[in-house]
Amino acid sequence: MIGQLEITPLHWAGFIVVVLILLSFDLGVFHRHAHVVRFREALVWSTIWLVLSLGFCGALIPLRNREEAIEFFTGYIIELSLSMDNVFVIAMIFAYFRVPLEYQHRVLFWGILGALIMRGVMIGLGAALINRFDWVLYVLGAILLFTGVKMIFVGDKPPDPERNLVLRLARRLFPVTDGFSGQKFFAAVEGRTALTPLALVLLMVETTDLVFAVDSIPAIFAVTKKPFIVFTSNVFAILGLRSLYFVLAGAIGYFRYLKVGLSLVLCFIGGKMLLGAWDIDIATTTSLAVVASIILTSIVFSVFVARREQSQSPGGKVNGPSEPESP
Repeated sequence: MIGQLEITPLHWAGFIVVVLILLSFDLGVFHRHAHVVRFREALVWSTIWLVLSLGFCGALIPLRNREEAIEFFTGYIIELSLSMDNVFVIAMIFAYFRVPLEYQHRVLFWGILGALIMRGVMIGLGAALINRFDWVLYVLGAILLFTGVKMIFVGDKPPDPERNLVLRLARRLFPVTDGFSGQKFFAAVEGRTALTPLALVLLMVETTDLVFAVDSIPAIFAVTKKPFIVFTSNVFAILGLRSLYFVLAGAIGYFRYLKVGLSLVLCFIGGKMLLGAWDIDIATTTSLAVVASIILTSIVFSVFVARREQSQSPGGKVNGPSEPESP
């Protein structure tokens, strides 16, 4: 039996380098030229990222141990589930700015690259705080529980670009072109560097992901406090988000109850973290089973209701959430 591999800075650096190589192949080879990502292509890429994630999970068993492999997979499922809500928000942002389909992948690519950097910093800070102050974990649990209850009874407001502080600051510092300039984020206007609407979309996606990270990262800390497992599970889930967007964005109407499921997941995870104050520990395998059951039930129920409405509708269409209109 192979001894447990000790995680060193070299392993961190190696993992990050491999991720950067995969991303460079993605943008520089497979998506070098702007094109519309069809459902079939997105499904293939989603499968590829899933296989890579499962392969990494399997490698953890002999290199580390079975417990960390389960923790990785549980964290991956939690992050991927919470990312599905982010997918629908991104769809609303693209609709608001009327982003052409062929430019959406580029925005998601750079948006996710920025998300990986932000989440890496947040995970490092979170791990340091939790290791030094045990009570931080209980505060995060209370926040997750409150957020989950709020989502059930109040709901989330759709993103409003006009009230986004980052966008308002960007418009104040830089001129903005009237229309898109291909897939460029910057353009020259009267000798000055100007932002294109695509750059504003990227900023909106980044700030939106930052808000989602406030929920998702503490949720994974409920499963494990090991920074490497938290980071790698986060990274693999985020890497699959782009393909997941193109798979799910056209079927938003079929997932109307997913938000309820995600709310229950946040409540469960928040409750699990708070129970730790009384030395009540819920096993990782149990947490995985509960989270997976909630998400699958919400998806199946959503699809069942949507299809029944579709069969009863004269036009045979499923009503999804309304899209915001561009000013």
